[in-house]
Amino acid sequence: MENKQINALITKFDESGLSKIKITRDGFEIEMEKATGLVAAPVQAVAAAPVAQAAPVAAAAAASTAPAPATATITGDTIDSPMVGTYYAAPSPDSAPFIKVGDTVKKGQAVAVLEAMKIMNELEAEFDCKILEILVTDGQAVEYDMPLFVVEKI
Repeated sequence: MENKQINALITKFDESGLSKIKITRDGFEIEMEKATGLVAAPVQAVAAAPVAQAAPVAAAAAASTAPAPATATITGDTIDSPMVGTYYAAPSPDSAPFIKVGDTVKKGQAVAVLEAMKIMNELEAEFDCKILEILVTDGQAVEYDMPLFVVEKI
């Protein structure tokens, strides 16, 4: 990456509602984290806000009073997000979702699309499994290593 691209990335990250991001591409890796006491803005506010604008501080402050996701109650195997981005359940807005609860998924089968920096990345299952629970909603911002699906290995 060139310095201009890195500076633009830093600026967009600083203006975004994200608190942490890690990007690895073609031997280049960058990881950024904000040291703030605020929780990221609700998904709806982040999804509706243009990328160049920061999420409203009031929305972020309101999010801090919302209960945190109960990740400790997740039992069983999970498929986690390999990156920070936006989760999409289908390949396009007019298409059917890749998977639904109860589906059996084969290793290498696409289960979602994760958008990061306007690049659409298909998320593939790393093993054969049955989908027990979908933990995220379409259009939701996801963090690195965040559980997306609860699965049962087959």
